[in-house]
Amino acid sequence: MLKQIIVAAALTCCAASAEAAVKTKVIEYKQGDTVLEGYLAWDNAKVGKRPGVLVVHEWTGLGPYVKKRAEMLAKLGYVAFAADIYGKGVRPATPADAAKVAAIYKDDRPLMRARARAGLEVLKSQKLVDQKRLAAIGYCFGGTTVLELARDGADLRGVASFHGGLATPKPEDARNIKAKILAMHGADDPFVKADEVASFQQELRAAKVDWQFISYANAVHSFTNPEAGNDNSKGAAYNEKADKRSWEAMKLFFSEIFKEGR
Repeated sequence: MLKQIIVAAALTCCAASAEAAVKTKVIEYKQGDTVLEGYLAWDNAKVGKRPGVLVVHEWTGLGPYVKKRAEMLAKLGYVAFAADIYGKGVRPATPADAAKVAAIYKDDRPLMRARARAGLEVLKSQKLVDQKRLAAIGYCFGGTTVLELARDGADLRGVASFHGGLATPKPEDARNIKAKILAMHGADDPFVKADEVASFQQELRAAKVDWQFISYANAVHSFTNPEAGNDNSKGAAYNEKADKRSWEAMKLFFSEIFKEGR
């Protein structure tokens, strides 16, 4: 009995240590004259260089949700950097404010790309990051942003968009894409309609990009975020099944792209 207690205590201790191995740090950086504030997460118990993943926030800016995702990626063994597209302290508090701030970047794709590039450079500069194994993921607004980063020709192994906007003013830029693309979409998303999905797929097809597109049944916009509520009639709602399935799809995608050409 005593031996069992000792073993159980040891396992508990190890589990706590593993949990505590994820470290985080706020990093201030700049794009042009704009000060930005991102969030870095990594597993301090892991030894050696590892793939780096850029994470881009939804339209409310860099907050608890996307920080949690960065920490989840760190637990998987990646170095994750949650970039700040809006600027230090710019964190819209209402949907109306978020729409207004997000529109600045949706209407200025070169600026959106530049902000994403600045975040990618911070990620690449981390000593634990293998610069030859990089990826980017984004949620909603962030999904749009990482797709624009791919269209800008960023040297990424893969890009994963979770319920992101798919349209772009320059679809011909798909010819610049070096990354494999994984787009995960709510099948009932009223904000990203069927014609936008079709145009996006044709854009990638014409550019001969390696792409995957997954539609999740009964899911609308923001299906990965519990804070979106559960009322599909509002157009944005959490869907636990789609959330879990999309995360597993991302993990499989990463296992593929990061093992290639090692």
